[in-house]
Amino acid sequence: MKNIYRALGALLLLAAGSWFLADALWPRPFEYFAFRSAAIQLTGVLAMAAMSFAMVLAVRPRWADKLLNGLDKMYRLHKWLGITALVAAVAHWWLAQGTKWMVGWGWLTRPARGPREPITDPLRAWFDGQRHLAEDVGEWAFYAAVAFIAVALLKRIPYRWFAKTHRWMVVPYLVLVFHAAVLLKWDYWTQPVGWLTAGLMLAGTVAGAWVLSGRVGRSRTVAGEVADVRYFEPLRATRTTLSLAPGWPGHAAGQFAFVTSDPREGAHPYTIASAWNAADRQIRFVTKALGDHTRALHQTLRPGLPVQVEGPYGCFTFDDSAARQIWVGGGIGITPFIARMHQLAQATPAAPAAPGTPRVPVTLFHTTREEDPQALALLADDARAAGIDLHVLVDARDGRLTGDRLRAAVPEWRAASVWFCGPAGFGQALQRDMVAHGLPQGRWHQELFQMR
Repeated sequence: MKNIYRALGALLLLAAGSWFLADALWPRPFEYFAFRSAAIQLTGVLAMAAMSFAMVLAVRPRWADKLLNGLDKMYRLHKWLGITALVAAVAHWWLAQGTKWMVGWGWLTRPARGPREPITDPLRAWFDGQRHLAEDVGEWAFYAAVAFIAVALLKRIPYRWFAKTHRWMVVPYLVLVFHAAVLLKWDYWTQPVGWLTAGLMLAGTVAGAWVLSGRVGRSRTVAGEVADVRYFEPLRATRTTLSLAPGWPGHAAGQFAFVTSDPREGAHPYTIASAWNAADRQIRFVTKALGDHTRALHQTLRPGLPVQVEGPYGCFTFDDSAARQIWVGGGIGITPFIARMHQLAQATPAAPAAPGTPRVPVTLFHTTREEDPQALALLADDARAAGIDLHVLVDARDGRLTGDRLRAAVPEWRAASVWFCGPAGFGQALQRDMVAHGLPQGRWHQELFQMR
């Protein structure tokens, strides 16, 4: 999470700092319309910076995956950039439109405008001639952008509608690029704020064209087909095994992929629940019934059905130097640990669990609301094969996992790293408790598996 906050803060400080090098928010003597003029420019710069960087992240660049420690963190930053852009854009819109309304209501009196200095530069004259058009289309693009962002943030709206509509966010963004390019104060273009804004908007425009062309992730996509489907009814979970065509580079345990089984539905992200074996070229997912699409998977998937798999993504790969590891899988969050146990079970001295990573003692806590004896038996078999100390806690029978229970079960917890995948609130509470008792913040690893 720290990398997310640092990246967001760095972008906003860079954008705001470059603006303050060029202008002042508090004119002297203070007068509302002078303040409004400056504030409109500042909020516009911040909105376009956040929106442009979000557009760049939408193409899933590999450098950002590594910098932010996983695509899950990248998408969390993408979400907060969207929220930041929304707040800045609303402030920008109110300064522009709200002021006009307040003048109409008689609350403000617009100062008389003096004669305008003639424009002799042909390029500047052309930009000046586009001002009214830029203002008009920018307003409507703002309304469209607000609608698209609302669809992304409102989780009651099905994922398929979010996935289908969100790519069209590029259209209002490109209109807003035109709006910003025309209405940014002319003097800014020769200063750092102009250079930064131009660079971000250029990068965002290229990324937007990439999104609209449907090329995101194409180089990392391979074909496959469904090999086997098993449904665990008490858990409302579907285990799907896919056979992949040549081209899949392999994956580390803990990574995830986007799977398309129905082109009308689009790609859905799932954590990979198997280790990679190039000999059989199979990959497995365990999917919880959380929405219309996932509830019907055990009925719609069948052996031989063609699929597309894009990935792998993520850095939740159990790589650290701690003397032991503690894993916590809440509900369907058990999937990356299943993959890791498979990887450990098939490792040999000649082919260690991960390059440069020694085998360390591992304690796995699996917490679940539902109890399925068959699924838990498979989990126990995986743990025995990998040499993992397994603790299963069924909420109704055993109560919830707390920091005290974890520390009592693993007396050597101070030397351990903790890897958590599960409900976000549960993870945050457990993290606060462990850190408060002395676990270094850097030894807590959590997958933020939410794409919106």
